[in-house]
Amino acid sequence: MRLPRFDYLKPDTLKAALELLALHKDDAKILAGGTDLLVRMKNGLLNPKVVISLKALNELSYIKKQAGYIKIGARTSLADIIASDLIQKEAKALFQACEKVGAITIQHYRGTIGGNILQDNRCQYYNQSDFHRSGHQACHKAGGKICYAREEADRCNSTCQSDGATALMALGAQIILAGKDGERTVDLADFYTTDGIMPHACESHELLKEIIIPVLGAHSAYQRLAYRSAIDYPIVCAGVLLKPSPENEIEDARIVVGAIGRSPLFLAKASASLKGKRFTDMTAFKKAADDSMNASAPFAVHNVGATLEYRCAMVSRMVFQALEQAAFSAAKE
Repeated sequence: MRLPRFDYLKPDTLKAALELLALHKDDAKILAGGTDLLVRMKNGLLNPKVVISLKALNELSYIKKQAGYIKIGARTSLADIIASDLIQKEAKALFQACEKVGAITIQHYRGTIGGNILQDNRCQYYNQSDFHRSGHQACHKAGGKICYAREEADRCNSTCQSDGATALMALGAQIILAGKDGERTVDLADFYTTDGIMPHACESHELLKEIIIPVLGAHSAYQRLAYRSAIDYPIVCAGVLLKPSPENEIEDARIVVGAIGRSPLFLAKASASLKGKRFTDMTAFKKAADDSMNASAPFAVHNVGATLEYRCAMVSRMVFQALEQAAFSAAKE
C-alpha cells in the first residue's frame, strides 16, 4: 500500500499553521504523529490534497499545572504523558490509557494525545484496503446507504476506540480548538457528535490546541480489553473518577464507557448512583457496573471483531475493575 500524492506543508509556528488551515480547509489534513492518518491514507480511506505537519510546533508540546488545572499541548507525545509524574499523580486514568495505546516502539513515541483524541471512528467493515472494500457495496461511511454493523441502520455505526478520549471524558476534561480568527473551549463530552461519519465537532479551519483537566483531588482509573494489548484497539474500555467528600464518602463520580458506540458514553445515572456511598461499598460498585452495562448495550454493534454479548458483558467487568482500582487508590491516602 502506498501513500497517495499530496502537498506536504510544514509550518514553524501555530499562527502559520492556522493560516494554512484557513486557506485549504477541507482539502487539508493535520499530521501530528501520523499513526492514524497515514494508515488511513495508505488504505485509500483519505486522499487529502494537502497535509499540514505540526512536527515543528514545539509550542504545542507541554504538560503544566496552572490555576487548578492540568494543561496539555495537543502535540504532546504519549510517551511524555506516560513519563509525567504530574499525570500519574493527578490524572491516573489518562496515564493508564496512554500506557495501553499500541506498541511501545511505535505509538508511544510517535503518537500524540491530540491525535489519539482526534482519531477517526473505526469499523471492521470499513477500515480495510481498497481491494477489500471493492468487493462490497459502499457503507454509509464510504458514501453508500448500508451499514454492515447493524441491519437496516439509516446511519453509520462506526465505533470510537480512542483510549485517551474515554479517560479524559471521565476526568471531566475540556479542549481548546484554535482557528485563524480565535479560539473556543469545548467540554470533551460535547466534542463527540455521535455521527459515525463526522464524529468530531471540529470545523475544517480549526485544530486542537490544548487539553484542560480540572484538578479535583479525585481518584481515577482506566481499564480496557483488547485481543493483543501491544497492538490492538480496545473492544471495550472504561474510565472512572471518584471524588471524596470530607466525610470520606463519594461526593461525585463519573463513569465513561468507550469502544462500544459512536462516541464515548458518559453514564450519568450510573455515576449518580454512587454519590454518598462509601469507597468500600463493593455492592454499590457492582450495581453501578451492571447499570453501565445495561445503559451502554443499546449502542453496541458487531463491528470490532467481538460478539455483542461478550462486549456488553465485559462493560460490567471493566467498569467494576476501574471503580475498584480508583477506590483502592483513595484508601491508600
